Amino acid sequence: MTEEKHVLGLDVQYAVDDDSLPTQREFECWVRAALEPMGDTVDMAIRVVDEQEGQQLNNRYRDIDRATNVLSFPFEAPPGIESDYIGDLVICAPVVQREAQQQHKPEKHHWAHMVVHGVLHLRGYDHQLDAQAVEMETLEKKILATLGVQDPYQTDVAV
Repeated sequence: MTEEKHVLGLDVQYAVDDDSLPTQREFECWVRAALEPMGDTVDMAIRVVDEQEGQQLNNRYRDIDRATNVLSFPFEAPPGIESDYIGDLVICAPVVQREAQQQHKPEKHHWAHMVVHGVLHLRGYDHQLDAQAVEMETLEKKILATLGVQDPYQTDVAV
């Protein structure tokens, strides 16, 4: 019996009815890649939403009155409580689909990028300062390369 590096408890909630959305298995693959080299058990949720819900959440939690591609909600257990739960990602399907088209990227690659980006936020990475952005983007590119996804920050995309 082979032992898995870590156990992933992933709850994927689809609040959008669209056959082109990533599958549970795809989300799991992308999340696992972004969790390396973490070990043990990790629990989290991904909720795929429409623009209305995305806008409501972005407005409520970031005071920005429009939908955005991914929102990360890290979870910190109260003192004395042990939990493997690292948080929630909310991904707005129409925004991700539109951005992929505008940026001339395969849609699944952009979904992978949004998941990796969001999971890194749940792991404590940020991009508010230039040095943080460089560190986070470098790690994103490295993780995405293991998934066969080209540099998402490359600006001279051939069309």
